[in-house]
Amino acid sequence: MKDTLRALSAKGWDYLATDKVPEPERKAPQELADAVNTVLGIAAWAGTAAGVAGIIITGVMMAASVKRGEGSEHMSRLGMVLGGCVLVSTAGPVVTFFFAA
Repeated sequence: MKDTLRALSAKGWDYLATDKVPEPERKAPQELADAVNTVLGIAAWAGTAAGVAGIIITGVMMAASVKRGEGSEHMSRLGMVLGGCVLVSTAGPVVTFFFAA
């Protein structure tokens, strides 16, 4: 066991010393890429739909509160909903910026 580990360690150092480090292909199989893109598309659609629903619900709650003459904290809710919308809409470009090949 120790001899095997020493041999592997020596071989690893040989690769590092001679710049012969193997580089695997960075491309995923097409079937996997299609499945991942489908799931990400559904998640993006669901996030956008949730953001629109959140804005509508917050607007309805604000209108009902004004009609009743109550003060409320709906602006903070609206800010949280809009922050979530920004996160959903910028997730793809941010990941592409940092991990583009």
